[in-house]
Amino acid sequence: MIHLAIAEDHQALIDGIASYIEFEDDIALVGYANDGEELLKLVKQKEPQVILCDIRMPKIDGIEVTKKILAMRPLTRVVAFTMFDQEEAIKQMLDAGAVGYILKSSSLKIVLEAIRSVAGGNTYFDKKIHLPVADKNHSKSILSSREKQILGLIGRGKTSSEIADELYIGKSTVDTHRKNMIRKLGLSGPGELLRYAVEKKYDF
Repeated sequence: MIHLAIAEDHQALIDGIASYIEFEDDIALVGYANDGEELLKLVKQKEPQVILCDIRMPKIDGIEVTKKILAMRPLTRVVAFTMFDQEEAIKQMLDAGAVGYILKSSSLKIVLEAIRSVAGGNTYFDKKIHLPVADKNHSKSILSSREKQILGLIGRGKTSSEIADELYIGKSTVDTHRKNMIRKLGLSGPGELLRYAVEKKYDF
């Protein structure tokens, strides 16, 4: 069972999603919040696996609250749920640690797809948005076979701890590989590495 929380300042939207999810056997709505402070309390109390999180919220916005949640519970899967499809908003949410990004104009079917996808360890990005990605002309040959392997797992939304467990290596080793890939590929940080990995995950 996927335990879901929704952070959204429009109650009618929460109610609409909740009534739809009610008929899904594998998803349970454990709570909702109308602002960032409420969401933090909810996460501490209910420990949801997946959070649909608006970007523009009262008290603490979605970007900052995502950072706080993942610092507190790193395995939580945050999906940005927003009206904004600007590249800067996407970049900031990914840099904060979100593993999905869907628009409020999307169908409820898309919402369910996103929830199930990230709960299964993958990333999910609405087809309507344009993902800002690193330069596609970066040569794959500059990465080692181990780096390519890790990059593929990053593209599937795996955390450093999950990658370490899967490859039977230390988390610090994974973090070192991440830093080396960022340097080799000329990327600006973890958020850009994730975008690059999502774009390239079928290339290796």
